[in-house]
Amino acid sequence: MATEKKYYVVWQGRKPGVYDNWPECKAQIDGFPQAKYKSFPTSEEAYAALRSGTGSLFQRKPPSGGGGTTHASVGAPIKDALCVDAAWNTASGDMEYQGIYYKTGGLIFKQGPFADGTNNIGEFLAIVHALGYCRKKGLNLPIYSDSRNAIGWVRQKKANTKLERTARNKELFEVLERAEQWLRDHSYTNPILKWETKAWGENPADFGRK
Repeated sequence: MATEKKYYVVWQGRKPGVYDNWPECKAQIDGFPQAKYKSFPTSEEAYAALRSGTGSLFQRKPPSGGGGTTHASVGAPIKDALCVDAAWNTASGDMEYQGIYYKTGGLIFKQGPFADGTNNIGEFLAIVHALGYCRKKGLNLPIYSDSRNAIGWVRQKKANTKLERTARNKELFEVLERAEQWLRDHSYTNPILKWETKAWGENPADFGRK
């Protein structure tokens, strides 16, 4: 079985940077006093973490005892970033999504409500909308979402939804198809990152309806 690819960030070592293999990373930190480093599953996340300068929050070994996600294990979120989230009304089935600039809390975009949607579709559309916004403005900001499903769909360039198309959600499916086409037609370098709710609290783009 193939080994899962990892990228290593070295904040404090012989030569700080991002390394795409363990031997090169180890050469920078092995025997180096107070070395700070961490592995990430994608290069986008690794470079975003390097730019954030949060290496001081990472330890060479995970803290002993206890469980769950902590600041020590994930670091701090990047302030110069967009945060996106979606809200789904369980009573009506309506869905909407929005994006905010994390540093100021300013609303960047808000779309919906769309009839007969799902939260995952909203999260997916929010990320793609943020990517389109950044491309139009010439920005390379990280984009935070608390939906692993949506992040995976964006990387696959396909919304893997089981929602059935109906007369009520026709508009939503048209928007969804345009978002998928945008991903196929465009490339981007914006890191798409998981918002770690357990460590950082609620996503700043949350609609506050829980």
